[in-house]
Amino acid sequence: MWTREKCRLVPPSYASGARTNGTAPGRLEGRSGIPPAAAAAAAMCGSAAQALKSVSRAAFSWKPTGLPQQTLAAAVSRSGVGLHSGEKTTATLLPARAGEGRYFVVEGEETRVAAEVANAESRSPLCTTLRRGGARVRTVEHLLSAMEALGVDNCRVEVSGGDEIPLLDGSAQEWVTAIRGAGLCAAKDSGGQKLEKLAPEIHKPVYLQKSDCFIAALPSSRIRITYGIDFPKVPAIGCQRFATVLDANVYSSKIAPARTFCIFEEVEKLRSAGLIKGGSLENATVCSMSGGWLNPPLRFEDEPCRHKSLDLIGDFSLLAQNGNQGFPVAHVVAYKAGHALHTDFLRHLLGRRAVGQENLAEQC
Repeated sequence: MWTREKCRLVPPSYASGARTNGTAPGRLEGRSGIPPAAAAAAAMCGSAAQALKSVSRAAFSWKPTGLPQQTLAAAVSRSGVGLHSGEKTTATLLPARAGEGRYFVVEGEETRVAAEVANAESRSPLCTTLRRGGARVRTVEHLLSAMEALGVDNCRVEVSGGDEIPLLDGSAQEWVTAIRGAGLCAAKDSGGQKLEKLAPEIHKPVYLQKSDCFIAALPSSRIRITYGIDFPKVPAIGCQRFATVLDANVYSSKIAPARTFCIFEEVEKLRSAGLIKGGSLENATVCSMSGGWLNPPLRFEDEPCRHKSLDLIGDFSLLAQNGNQGFPVAHVVAYKAGHALHTDFLRHLLGRRAVGQENLAEQC
């Protein structure tokens, strides 16, 4: 059993003795550990590199993977209720050309909404929302998580019946089943050529923190995730830590089945705010502060923490551009983070101004 002190994660920059920028507690802090003027050229190659936007910073660069970009071998769709809207929607996943990346087309809208952090809304409680112009698509994180982990680099997602991706059982397990059923193949561009897949690689420690919530990315030869959560008022959840290397098989067996969760005493407040209209005991695990889990059994003892890792993968996939990998080759350490802090970390990594600071302390 983890004690609260054992569960608490320390920002790696603090552990190494680095100084903070003197910001008062509760303010957003960021560090790359290097002078701003020290910029590194991106490691790029081929047509995909030419299409890639200039986002290289000294903390990371893009490196060839030696693998071709992939897409689906066939179309596949799933229908279900949207978590927040309560509407029945359908998401249809279609093959896309190399270099197109992952993007959404919402019924009634002509605008493509690329799955990139530039389109992520900063004020999107309890889900990740993408918007471009008047087109909006909500609760994209579970689907993007599965596509990123399984290597669906290019995909057109058509959404009908509303503007929200169906929640299904609250996990990414059904998306994994759908993707594996459709199969993958090498994607080709409009000229019939394959493009090499690039991956972002972290070279220097980077972190972003608000109060005791933080995310850090450390250099690593493999993708690793360490996630910690702490719910002191909900003993059945309490403080948890989940750590793993990440590949398609690990994701499918140890992360994808983890369902979203909520606190029973907060349900009415959230519904009054127009949220979780589609939430139920069939698509979420619900825990009471005093009574424990209302719909056991859990799929994992630490299912809430694993689901936060699932969300992290989906949100970090938004670093992807033009059919390249989104999740960086790094050891990503997160503690009490949420969708807003996930996407603000990506903005920080790209050297963009962090926004939506008032939302960074969300836990679920």
